[in-house]
Amino acid sequence: MIPVPSNTRVWLAAGVTDMRRGFNTLAAQAEQVLAEDPYSGHMFVFRGRQGDLLKIIWWDSQGACLFTKRLERGRFVWPAAKEGKVSLSPSQLSMLLEGIDWRTPQKTWRPLVAG
Repeated sequence: MIPVPSNTRVWLAAGVTDMRRGFNTLAAQAEQVLAEDPYSGHMFVFRGRQGDLLKIIWWDSQGACLFTKRLERGRFVWPAAKEGKVSLSPSQLSMLLEGIDWRTPQKTWRPLVAG
């Protein structure tokens, strides 16, 4: 799990994001579209078109971090809004990353066998 400081805010970018983007382009999107400072220490979460891939950007005061997670089965629960931003708590982010519906906690499918 990502060591998230207690004062860190988590922002979901509503809608779909091109997952070919790296930190610089996602930071520009956070600044222009979400109207937030990407170097503030907040976490910004973006989801791909299919819903099984997300990227998180975070400036940890030492450098730029880009995290990626892909679910093997299932989709990340995402707001229905097409644009804007949604604030999450760090515990809701943990549930989101585990593939749990952060509105009604319930785990998604888990592989039985590796390979």
